[in-house]
Amino acid sequence: MARKKKKPFYEKIRIDDIGAEGRALAKVNDLVVFTKLAIPGDIVDLQVIRNRKKYQEALVTQIHEYSKDRVKAFCSHFGICGGCKWQILPYEKQLYYKQKQVEDQLKRIGRVDIPPVNPILGSAHHTFYRNKLEFTFSDKRWLMDEEITSENEIMNTNALGFHVSERFDKVVNIEKCWLQPAPSNEIRNFIYQYALNNNLEFFSIQQKTGFLRTLIIRTSSRGEIMVILSFFKEDPEKRIALLQTLHKQFPEITSLLYVINKKGNDTLYDQEIIPFSGRNQIIEEMGSLKFKVGPKSFYQTNSEQAYKLYQTVLQFAGLTGNEIVYDLYTGTGTIAGFIAKHAMKVIGVEYVPEAIEDAKENALLNSITNAAFYSGDIKDILTPGFIQQHGHPEVIITDPPRAGMHGDVIKLLLDILPRKIVYVSCNPATQARDISLLNEKYVIKKIQPVDMFPHTHHVENVVWLEREG
Repeated sequence: MARKKKKPFYEKIRIDDIGAEGRALAKVNDLVVFTKLAIPGDIVDLQVIRNRKKYQEALVTQIHEYSKDRVKAFCSHFGICGGCKWQILPYEKQLYYKQKQVEDQLKRIGRVDIPPVNPILGSAHHTFYRNKLEFTFSDKRWLMDEEITSENEIMNTNALGFHVSERFDKVVNIEKCWLQPAPSNEIRNFIYQYALNNNLEFFSIQQKTGFLRTLIIRTSSRGEIMVILSFFKEDPEKRIALLQTLHKQFPEITSLLYVINKKGNDTLYDQEIIPFSGRNQIIEEMGSLKFKVGPKSFYQTNSEQAYKLYQTVLQFAGLTGNEIVYDLYTGTGTIAGFIAKHAMKVIGVEYVPEAIEDAKENALLNSITNAAFYSGDIKDILTPGFIQQHGHPEVIITDPPRAGMHGDVIKLLLDILPRKIVYVSCNPATQARDISLLNEKYVIKKIQPVDMFPHTHHVENVVWLEREG
């Protein structure tokens, strides 16, 4: 039997840069080696764990010298929890590498000529900036090193928190999360302790058994709070007791909902979400506009930065009041509502029917009469007949999910040929890919990155594309 080749081990390697997906990188013998939890300037030992054709992936086993830029992580769960991996990088450096990511992706993947990228719009708040968090219940929490090495018996293996990085089956119990303002931590910790005190079963991710499954907390700038508890199975006595106690303990919860989700995955878009107390939505405000946000609604999770993002979209659209605008992947109609008073007519299209219903309600809530919304697959909706009925768009705004636009949608845009496309993306890589296909008939006029997620590598980017000729 052939023996497995031992993977390389590199000593005292300097981290040079940050590359794709926010991973730190070093060059060893002209080979790129990616790693995590390190920043440029660190001198580290690297144990290779994966050999690829053009690069290697490695773990940091020892840090010999810290980068002069390194700062101390503020969260006690740093390095284990899968989020906020850039806490050790100063915020101004985070912005530098995010802007660099946008430029690199457009040049390397898009292979298009780009103008100078506008300076990234940073976030005024670096912590407690999210309005939505999703937590997972697990009966097999991630054990700390000191617990494993201790001779004491581990009595509690339950967790309510986030998945460990790259481990779908392991969840770290979160004591304090720095992402969402109060009372998010208080609500989560109360539910966790109540579940322990009352012997409620936590979900087994591997065995697909248990009672408590997921917890979603949404907050709004108006101080409204939505809590959605997902149960794997129905047990009316236990469910009602928990929800009643939660309602009594936190009367400020304006929307307390629950769902019985027996599926193999945690997504709730195809599930019935049932109100227990309060309304079935919360209200978010942006400027002079109000938006109803339901349990299945998509709304940008950083409300303050979303305002900057939408201002950029409006600026790039350059509306005079005479344009027909199509807003693709409109969600709950936030962008459509934001630009409506500056356009002659706005047509919003979205795949999720519940989101379209929210969009229609939001238009009514804000007395917007020049916007219409349609649900369905974009490539099926944007037929010649649809365009003839609603008018040819001078401007198309598109804000697709991380996977980017379907190839058929890109073909439609090249057939429709609006004068201008404003492309909003949370994934510069797929945005660059799509722009490379649009490049045959469009040129990039302006690029504006926006930081929606401090302490992560994620960046939102807005590109203004103008039709040639």
